Amino acid sequence: MTTVNQQLFLQSPLGDTLTQAALTEELMTQGHWQGRYRILMKLGQRMDKLPESLQIDSAVVAGCESVTWLHHRQIDERHYFLADSDSRIVRGLLVLVLAACNGKTSAQLASVTLSDWFAELGLTDHLSPSRSNGLNAVVQQIRTLQ
Repeated sequence: MTTVNQQLFLQSPLGDTLTQAALTEELMTQGHWQGRYRILMKLGQRMDKLPESLQIDSAVVAGCESVTWLHHRQIDERHYFLADSDSRIVRGLLVLVLAACNGKTSAQLASVTLSDWFAELGLTDHLSPSRSNGLNAVVQQIRTLQ
């Protein structure tokens, strides 16, 4: 089994300097879906790639069409996640999910409603059913891990 260095979790800007509020502001500058889609694609570049040593079968999220890895670590009562995908759009969506979930306590995570946020951003209507199912699988795994 691969042990993930705690520092990898703590150095992520997701949920720290790259927050849900900041991402909302960035995405809402675009009045149309195509602009938001371009931003999502670029957001994935702001998340560090997982080292190959962490791209392991035991970290693959079941139910995702694209290969997606998710790691979790609880540090001082707070939950931190590392994720990656072989899909650029999924990487962008993972940035949103992790910005909303990283560094939260169990109680805070329980109250995170990503579906409401995604609807506010206008993403819900534009994601394919398979993409939505994969995103839900990531969220469910986060809820299970915490």
